Amino acid sequence: MTSAIIVAAGKGTRMGANIDKLFLELAGRPVIAHTWQRFNDAACIDEIIIVVRDGMQDAFAEVAAQFEFKKPFRFALGGKERQDSVWSGLEQLSAKSEIVAIQDGARPVTAEPLILATIEAARAMGAAVAAQRVTDTIKESKDGQTISRHLERKDLWAVQTPQTFRVDVIRRALAVVREKNLAVTDDTAACELIGQPVRLVESATPNPKVTVAADLDYIETLLKNQKEIEQG
Repeated sequence: MTSAIIVAAGKGTRMGANIDKLFLELAGRPVIAHTWQRFNDAACIDEIIIVVRDGMQDAFAEVAAQFEFKKPFRFALGGKERQDSVWSGLEQLSAKSEIVAIQDGARPVTAEPLILATIEAARAMGAAVAAQRVTDTIKESKDGQTISRHLERKDLWAVQTPQTFRVDVIRRALAVVREKNLAVTDDTAACELIGQPVRLVESATPNPKVTVAADLDYIETLLKNQKEIEQG
């Protein structure tokens, strides 16, 4: 059995005060509806766990009803840090779940072939992550004002979601994070703590995340283009 955890408990502070970016409209529906639709429609996913802030359950349930999502789903409550939210989602998985794909709620353009590719890679290696090669030249700055050193672009990847794991692997990795009282910005970082290799799965199409207001127009264009392609 393969599950998805959609992490939708953040406040999106970079978007601006009192703005829940997951409910901003993109191409006629909320951001979270696009993301949820991807996993609702993916044949490789059997169930969905939505991690939300307490008190938001009704708002998300209304999204599911409005867009007629049929795949079984349950809610989990978000925690203080990302790893706490993911752990909460893991606690809601069905006992038969073997593979889990963890997705940002604000990443609404993820293609089904990419979801499937990460699942297959995780089944083989234990952990996998959607990623794209870095194409810009990257510099490191220690003070935020001047260049400290040059980084080799050929060795760099930008990791995204889904980040997909065998359930036993991510549980073991996050247990170490929790025991050491650490904070990790993504789930693959937890795997590094237990020496778990993570397979990079290159995304063939754009897979951006809504982070700031300037992202909205670009992502809406991607969604509209995808719809046109699907309609032939």
